[in-house]
Amino acid sequence: MPLSLLRFQSLALRNHSPDRPWAASGMALPKATAVMVIETARQGVTRQQLMAIMPSEIRETVKLYLDGKIRQWYPRGDGKGVVFLIDAKTEDEARAIMGSLPLSKEQLMDREYIPVGPLLPLMGLIGAGAQR
Repeated sequence: MPLSLLRFQSLALRNHSPDRPWAASGMALPKATAVMVIETARQGVTRQQLMAIMPSEIRETVKLYLDGKIRQWYPRGDGKGVVFLIDAKTEDEARAIMGSLPLSKEQLMDREYIPVGPLLPLMGLIGAGAQR
């Protein structure tokens, strides 16, 4: 019988560990299906420095999108950078993709890499015998 949503939430809250939430619950780590990259300009980098490289950055970003390496990208709501969803299974793979961009080559950007994947506990809501 599937876990009730209330029981699921209770387990998630009780077993939550900020540094390793999956390990504390006894669940397997989710398989990464993409990597989120949060990009911001390095401290001290001027708008003029960024804009000088932006035409080539945009061309190369569009090429990566058309090649299927970038799934989505958005400007940050605070205006301080961009958020990418990279089609990569590992952080290293995403770093290689992002490293090919002109702003990266000029070392003007800081990046945070976050592997993401399916929410595995949802399988408990549809039952152990559910087909994938």
